[in-house]
Amino acid sequence: MSLQEEVDLLRRIPMFAKVEAPKLKLLAFASERVTFEAGQELFHQGDMSDAAYIIIDGTADVILDTGAGRVTVASLGRNELVGEIGIICDVPRTATVQASSRLVTLKVSKDLLLRMITDFPAMAIEIMRSLAHRLEHTNAQLRDALASGAQY
Repeated sequence: MSLQEEVDLLRRIPMFAKVEAPKLKLLAFASERVTFEAGQELFHQGDMSDAAYIIIDGTADVILDTGAGRVTVASLGRNELVGEIGIICDVPRTATVQASSRLVTLKVSKDLLLRMITDFPAMAIEIMRSLAHRLEHTNAQLRDALASGAQY
């Protein structure tokens, strides 16, 4: 994939839609394309947060390690960002992310992502929106589980 194709791909992601083309070129150029095969982990719960990943193609599962075992809490696909929570909150990984099919990603370093957020407040707002939607989805799952009699 050419640099321009990666810029076009980034532009289709809501949080990057308003970022100027030269900045997107910098992001694409400074990021690393990484491919994972089904079953490979992008990162493990508890690891240090050193990068976020933009999914270019394929799917991945978000898995929590709990006292009762591993629980898949979400599936991610094309044009989604994963791994930003640990970077933004400066905490270890809150979940394990594992490729559920062949997965092509763009790996964005912590420093680069933080610089992009600082330079483009609109990107920070889009990330907050995405995180708020995830929280609402998690809350709905918890409500449903509690309503069905699950014990926590």
